Amino acid sequence: MATPASTFWQQQLAAHWPIDDALTQLDGEWDLNFATSDTIFKVMRAGCDSALIDMQIAALGLLHANPLIPNMVMTSGGETVISADDESGAPRKVWALQRLPGQPLQRCRPWHTELLTHAGGELARLHTALKTLDHPALERSFEWHPLSAPDVLRSARELQAHPHGSLITSLMNAIALPAVDKARLLPRQALHNDLNEFNLLVDAAPHARTSLSGIIDFGDMCHGPVIADVANLCAYMMLGQTRPFDALAAIVRGYTRQQPLGEEALTLLWPLIVSRLCVSAVIAHNAQQAGRDDPYLQVSQQPLLALLRDYGHTDPIQVRCNVLTAADLHCADTTIQAWLDGHQQRIAPVFATSLADAPILDLSVTGVDSTDDPIAPDMADIQRAVERLQRGDPNQPVLGRYGEPRLVYGAPFYWAGKHLASDRRSVHIAIDVFLPAGTLVHAPLDAIVHSADVCDAAYDYGGLVVLRHETDAGDPFFSLYGHLTHASAAALTEGQEIAAGEAFASLGTPDENGGWPPHIHLQLGITDRPGPDWPGVVDPDEWPFMQRVFPDPARLLGLPPGHATAEWPHALDVAATREIHAPGNLRTSYDAPIAIARGWQSLLFDLQGRTYLDAYNNVPHVGHAHPHVRAAIDHQMRLVNTNSRYLQPIHSRYIERLTGRMPDGLDVCYLLSSGSEANELALRLARARTGREDVIALKAGYHGHTIATIAISDYKFSGPGGAGQADWVHIADNPDVFRGKHRGDDASERYAEDMTSLAQQLTARGRTPAAFIAETFPSVGGQIVPPAGYLPGVYAAVRAAGGVCVADEVQTGLGRLGRFFWGFEQQQATPDIVVLGKPMGNGYPLAAVVTTQAIAKSFDTGMEFFATFGGASVACAAGLAVLDVVEHERLPENAELVGGHLLQGLTSLAERYPLLADVRGQGLFIGVEIADPERQPLPDATHYIVNRLREQRILIGSDGPEHNVLKIRPPLCFSVADADYLLTGLDHVLAEPGLRHYEA
Repeated sequence: MATPASTFWQQQLAAHWPIDDALTQLDGEWDLNFATSDTIFKVMRAGCDSALIDMQIAALGLLHANPLIPNMVMTSGGETVISADDESGAPRKVWALQRLPGQPLQRCRPWHTELLTHAGGELARLHTALKTLDHPALERSFEWHPLSAPDVLRSARELQAHPHGSLITSLMNAIALPAVDKARLLPRQALHNDLNEFNLLVDAAPHARTSLSGIIDFGDMCHGPVIADVANLCAYMMLGQTRPFDALAAIVRGYTRQQPLGEEALTLLWPLIVSRLCVSAVIAHNAQQAGRDDPYLQVSQQPLLALLRDYGHTDPIQVRCNVLTAADLHCADTTIQAWLDGHQQRIAPVFATSLADAPILDLSVTGVDSTDDPIAPDMADIQRAVERLQRGDPNQPVLGRYGEPRLVYGAPFYWAGKHLASDRRSVHIAIDVFLPAGTLVHAPLDAIVHSADVCDAAYDYGGLVVLRHETDAGDPFFSLYGHLTHASAAALTEGQEIAAGEAFASLGTPDENGGWPPHIHLQLGITDRPGPDWPGVVDPDEWPFMQRVFPDPARLLGLPPGHATAEWPHALDVAATREIHAPGNLRTSYDAPIAIARGWQSLLFDLQGRTYLDAYNNVPHVGHAHPHVRAAIDHQMRLVNTNSRYLQPIHSRYIERLTGRMPDGLDVCYLLSSGSEANELALRLARARTGREDVIALKAGYHGHTIATIAISDYKFSGPGGAGQADWVHIADNPDVFRGKHRGDDASERYAEDMTSLAQQLTARGRTPAAFIAETFPSVGGQIVPPAGYLPGVYAAVRAAGGVCVADEVQTGLGRLGRFFWGFEQQQATPDIVVLGKPMGNGYPLAAVVTTQAIAKSFDTGMEFFATFGGASVACAAGLAVLDVVEHERLPENAELVGGHLLQGLTSLAERYPLLADVRGQGLFIGVEIADPERQPLPDATHYIVNRLREQRILIGSDGPEHNVLKIRPPLCFSVADADYLLTGLDHVLAEPGLRHYEA
């Protein structure tokens, strides 16, 4: 933080350097730091050893070619360092450096992966440049030296009084101090030794990611092993991260791409990180105890202590495998697998039944054997799948695959957060063998019992045993057996010897194995943690290194490696195929496209089981994969799916029920397969009724992808690749009261006057319109809420000219607007033709045109109307089911409640973030205009927000003529908890430095 500098130092420094602007004072622990717009002045503490300044100057000389390192600034007389007395008369050494662009990383969140990878690479380059630096001052002993942890711990003042004193002491003794002793034996060189969030500078361009712009403050330089410097950087970059070990891996990846770090050094990385964090906590505590409550020391303490508390006792083997994987080095798993491959003759069968030809379940995200409900799975679904593969033989073993992403884990402990869209562990890291309860389990190798426990929560292990084995070289490895009887675990004691082939447990029943069908979860591991601490399922993003901690256990079951391993699904493979065979203008959403495999309610799942909150897709109107809709489609498909040339009771029931939701007079229904097809038919109806061709549509409107509907869609024909406006199409202004032509209280009347004028002009030219077509709430036009009275006014103007009024309700119908079932209902207007689209079938191809008897008779000219799958049996079943759910689950009332809550939350955010220039909506049809104080659109900022939310696995869209409106149209089952999760994520994004450019 900068404060105005004293007049004294302003005068002192100006006597030696040209200072053209105000001098400010910056934070610092020991020295005084002053700054102008382009220079940093270092006023060293009284009595500072000149050698420390010489050391820094020597280092900066070696680094002068690096644009991230500041250059020296000489005095007017060409001096590097001068002496100046302070206010008390004490002499101080003073020198100056170039002020680099940017601001401290501490002020700029998020610390994204690319930034951390860059920081790791820059540290490696810095180490390379400093290898030749050999200055006496580098041999220094002080509390921030990376190997000073033993001395710092001994200096702790009443550490037991610290709220985390026992944790710090235990971590220092168990993890940090042994690593420091080993680190002393590594080669040493000059280190920066203080790469924290204050000494890394970043540029935050408007609506862009932060990028590294500088490395400063070489005052803590010393000799030490380079891994200690990497540990320092990692320690501070892990602070406040929701996934701190991802940050650790990113830094290691960046560093090792420039310069290798050996396995011995990388094994010490996590302990040295813990050491740095503990040392920082102790030094801050000592300062407080000594009465020196320095804010510079205290600023990182809260996230630092949280990191130690939450992650300090993380399995070091997992961390080691993580960093070795990031460095592209082998882990101990390769040694164990090689030993197992070479000693197959020693491995005894785990079961008396051969597994070689056992069928394999497909419980993957899209698997045929997966559960219907991906959030609260029913284990009966898995039991039925097992029985199907057993084909009547209950003793037939069935295998479950290793490395398989699954959505069958329903307990809260599988989620990282409280919301269902938070990170979820989904990748199975064992092999399952399904056999009857009571089946005996035999040890595959000589072993001793490492641990035996009972984990009796739902979806947990039940009886659990871990056995310890050794290679001939004495390398330990472990095998875990889950879903046993409770008695199996109770009968074993730690250290008990078990011979290869000896039966030591039996499979449990569902009431004692976590509720699962009887089976064993057999997992191979190189970690020595007790069984309950083993994750049997891991986060998809952890799979690359977790498969090294817990390798393929196939050999233990007498199977060849990979026999029961899932093929890892890659989104890149999907993208590559699409790029070859799909047209180039078939675009994907987001900068980083998502390979969506499954949906449920307001959630979407990718191929690896990652979960996304869907606040974007309106077509799954009642929620993704709704069981009632799915069952109705399935039932009708098993009966018949035929067309409307036959008398179908389900067709009649549906059109009667749908028209029953319409105003009186709108009682004739045509069923089709898409909104585009329905709008095309609406134009034919209007032309048949009026005998005219011309159509009035709205600016930035969209009505479909057929030739005629593109012709009336200004969004398409005026956009890139568009053919321009046809002579029979006429465009009226969007009823946008934020940026539109008319904005005041009389906006609706003035838009109606414009429509009257347009109709009269067309009539005078002999082009009286056949129809006016508009989305009742323009969506592509920017999630517009028309002013009250707009539709009655413009409808009256169109009808006065003899035209027909068409309401495109694809986006707004069926209760999306809450208490208004239709958009035209909110406007207190009744159209002549209503168009509906795929939301009415929850995504099943179904659309409708509803109109009056008079218009329908005009269309009945003798030419048959028929669409093969318009109104087909299964489509009608889907439509009826959607109406059932909308009514029985009271989804309009939910849209009103949740939409109101969301609008209130967005309005509150707009009070803090000025770029949210307008918040508007009704029910769960919501738009947020992103604009500057002059209401100029900010499409780049909008693009940034949408893609940053996608990175948080929250999906919204953007729309509007300038692509600057956040579009929020989730399934109608969207909950208050979903809305709060979206608001929290948006708050985090809006606070990022890339958007601060727009703050008032």
